[in-house]
Amino acid sequence: MSADPSPPSGVYELVHRIRFESARRLPKTPPTHPCHNVYGLAFHLDIHVEGRLDEATGWVFDFAEIERAVAPLRGLVDHRYLNDVEGLSNPTSEVLVTWFWDRLRPKLPGLTALELRENEVSRVIYRG
Repeated sequence: MSADPSPPSGVYELVHRIRFESARRLPKTPPTHPCHNVYGLAFHLDIHVEGRLDEATGWVFDFAEIERAVAPLRGLVDHRYLNDVEGLSNPTSEVLVTWFWDRLRPKLPGLTALELRENEVSRVIYRG
């Protein structure tokens, strides 16, 4: 039997997706704007983590650790009215993705980007 080949020296990008559903309204829009009213969305948040392969584990970062880091935050926004969540009084997608970033960055070494999709055609990518 031959030994395992040495791991590649490149950088890997892991992407872990979570889904949550929330209601919101955007109070800074004009009263005639459709987003001024309360509406619901099924969000998808892609969490991007980069790093080098750890020879001892064979992975860059444990996906379960990403899930553990994001789970308490998902609990604050899933099936909730976002405007009532601290820090989200004007919960645009840009504000929401920054809210996630500020809370995930200390917990996820290698976090490089968050991609928040609010529907099949609209998304925002934040890189801190």
